[in-house]
Amino acid sequence: MQQLSNEDNLRLNVLLAQKPKAIRINEGTMTVHALTDQGEAKVVLNPTLRDEQYLRLVRELLSLKITGSPGGYPVFIKRWTRMGHADNTLEHMLCLGEPEAVIAVVYSPNLSHDIGVRAWWAHPTTEVAMRLMEYKAVASGELGKELAEYLMEFLPYEERQLNVVNMVRLCLQDGLITDKQKEQLWAKAKRKNPFYVGFVHADSKHIPITKKAHSDYQIVSGKLAPLCKENNPYAQALCQLLSEEGQKWLETIKLSLKKPVDQDVVISLFSAISSHFKLPINTLIKDGRGTRSFEIALEHTQIICDKPDCATLEDVIKTLDEQHKPLIEAMLILAQMGEHTLIPVFSGNESVGTVMRKRLLPLTTPLLEKVDILMG
Repeated sequence: MQQLSNEDNLRLNVLLAQKPKAIRINEGTMTVHALTDQGEAKVVLNPTLRDEQYLRLVRELLSLKITGSPGGYPVFIKRWTRMGHADNTLEHMLCLGEPEAVIAVVYSPNLSHDIGVRAWWAHPTTEVAMRLMEYKAVASGELGKELAEYLMEFLPYEERQLNVVNMVRLCLQDGLITDKQKEQLWAKAKRKNPFYVGFVHADSKHIPITKKAHSDYQIVSGKLAPLCKENNPYAQALCQLLSEEGQKWLETIKLSLKKPVDQDVVISLFSAISSHFKLPINTLIKDGRGTRSFEIALEHTQIICDKPDCATLEDVIKTLDEQHKPLIEAMLILAQMGEHTLIPVFSGNESVGTVMRKRLLPLTTPLLEKVDILMG
């Protein structure tokens, strides 16, 4: 019967008696590391079998002591998920010495800063860093800056373009990187388009360029000021787009559409546009993911501008002069963009690069015309 050496069995039990907060196994050096209240502890293993077999025995021991089941992570998670207690076992899963268990933890719907710190210690990889940064509790805590520095360091080596978008987006959360670092990211965007898309996802205050407000900003914002004070969403959205901050965001959209590299990046861009707007018009769009085509968005806009379907939009239309109606229409069309808008373009093909950009032209050309109206 295969079993651990007596020495390793004893030392691992002593280690577990310290009630570790997380455990990781370095398979290269055959060392078990534990995070405890007293700091880090470790056990250097003395295998009596092939490393792979011996590590399986080590993980069986950890699982038995931590969960009561020697089956390890897969059996453990299935059993507890069926019982409806998966969220209550995050601490246990971090002590199994299983990278996949750590991945499961960081994808949990509820994760505290403390659990995030333990998970990062247990399995410090790009995937874990990116996922942890999605949690506000983690990003706004002490760990947030450490994770941002890690992502900034590895960003130049990331090959998957969608990951580049998300790494930039995550690093641009409030208070994580310096203004100089934002400028460095922006400079890299000139050579790597997905960086721009990351900025579209972020708050426009993080876009390190200078833009003047729209030429009609003062007039429009002056007329809409009473409605903005009443929290009219259409008035607030239009004034924001015409402001200096809004113009920076619109300029970044234009730059993002110049040379998109693949479909995932384009979908991410249109999702960012969709999430930027919090307008009642989006409640009329299935799943809030955009209309199925630019033509539908245009037709929808013409209908609701001629006969507004809500008082808040009607108030904005009545308050502004006729000459400013194109601004409202352009905003409403932009607000209806989303990932579903790309279905007619991408359905049934996997084009990338130049071929993909040609397929996008019937959509991006009229869309950029509307963006230009908002940037007049």
